[in-house]
Amino acid sequence: QVQLVESGGGLVQAGGSLRLSCAASGRTFSTDTMGWFRQAPGKERQFVAAISRAGGFTIFADSVEGRFTISRDNAKNTVTLQMNSLKPEDTAVYYCAGRRNSGVISRDGDAYDAWGQGTQVTVSS
Repeated sequence: QVQLVESGGGLVQAGGSLRLSCAASGRTFSTDTMGWFRQAPGKERQFVAAISRAGGFTIFADSVEGRFTISRDNAKNTVTLQMNSLKPEDTAVYYCAGRRNSGVISRDGDAYDAWGQGTQVTVSS
């Protein structure tokens, strides 16, 4: 079983930047496709970004396209979400997710079998 731990959340003003990190342990990280999701109070979980096992392919939600980037370092078992030009609408708990032994990245949270505890991102107007 994989364990995922997010870090890097905090409070930032609109237009600012944050970088979230996810540290993985417990299974072979390089065989996992990885994703980021977020959930605001009272709202459904929302897909943010995903990255392929080798990092060569990425996908993003329309709401963050051009503002967020996702990357991974398989040697360090980490995946990163760089968030720029943040908006108050980005306020949410952000979760790191892993999909075991799959070469297909997905926007569907049900496709992921490992989740971190989440890290809070708050963007003030």
